[in-house]
Amino acid sequence: MSESAGGTAGRAEGEGDDPVAEAGEAAARLRERYDELRRIESRIDGYGRERVEAAADAYRHAHRILDRFEEDAVGSGDFESYVRFRGEFDDAVDVDDDLPAAAAFDAADEAVDKRRLSEEDFAAAREALEPAGEFVDLLEAYDDAVDDYRAARKAAREARKRLDARLDGLREVAEMADADLDADLDRVREPIEAYDEAVRAAFEEFFKSASAREVFDFLDRADGTPFVDVDVPPTDLAEYVETHAAGEEPPATLLEYADYTNSKLEHYVDDPGALRTAVAVHRTYLERLDGEPLTLDWPPKSGDELAYEIDELVPLVGRIADDEAVATLRSVRELARSDEYERLRRAAEVRHELDDEDLALIEEGEAEARLAEAERTLSTVEDVLAETERE
Repeated sequence: MSESAGGTAGRAEGEGDDPVAEAGEAAARLRERYDELRRIESRIDGYGRERVEAAADAYRHAHRILDRFEEDAVGSGDFESYVRFRGEFDDAVDVDDDLPAAAAFDAADEAVDKRRLSEEDFAAAREALEPAGEFVDLLEAYDDAVDDYRAARKAAREARKRLDARLDGLREVAEMADADLDADLDRVREPIEAYDEAVRAAFEEFFKSASAREVFDFLDRADGTPFVDVDVPPTDLAEYVETHAAGEEPPATLLEYADYTNSKLEHYVDDPGALRTAVAVHRTYLERLDGEPLTLDWPPKSGDELAYEIDELVPLVGRIADDEAVATLRSVRELARSDEYERLRRAAEVRHELDDEDLALIEEGEAEARLAEAERTLSTVEDVLAETERE
């Protein structure tokens, strides 16, 4: 019945240290990326996207021709290359007058409109084209801005998801703010831990010393009580224990027998094959039997439920444990029926469920304020996601 201690409320695996701050920052980044993208789009729209793309394409085309022909068309080089260069370059820079940076193409054409070309002329043509190169940069900036926007939007959605989970946790914390975290939990913990330790040791000894028939009878009785969750023996194993003399041996001894060779086992049981069939097949069941189903949970159950559970445990535990263990169990029942028990149980439950950060929110009286801050942040994130959505 016992459970390991130390949980957290609303902590999703992999989330940041502060999902509230993380979500607020993600929303701010998304707003910035969206505004930057809109600014670049506005610049492009001001020129007209088709005209900007045409200017960028013409710039790239002109540069490719300059790069391809520079070596052969300068000085007293290949005249045929010169002629081809002039023809292709003229076509490349022959753009519409209303194209952005149209003057740059005219200037580049003038830079190489000579009978004899030098490297300086090619350099001058490239320099003249630079105003048109700004539209290449503008389109690249647009592509980068789209990527940044999409990444920021994805991050904001993920941050919202983590914030949703954290909000669930903060609502739990706010609901637990009534707990008295100064309560002396040792008054409950110490007797429960003492009893749990005693009953585990008692069952271990019972398993080693009592006959398998007694142990199985004990488990059958325990299974008849609503609050004690035990695994009853498999039918074939129970039948073997009931009908064979080996059933008078403790379960721990039967497990030892299962490891013996047939020749050795014949000295201890009348039917080695039956033992192997019944015991070896259910080795895992026997090895897992322990006193855990007889222990008390932590944090403990509500007062009435715990008292009823102990009412059922007392006669069971009395069969295998000493008087001190039973007396300790009864002392827990007496505490469960007292007026102060619920305050202690509530404090134990809250300390078990919450981590140090959330406990500090209760101790400092800031649970409600932190919840309100998280709710405001979630509203902001959702507003930003809606306002920055693009088709």
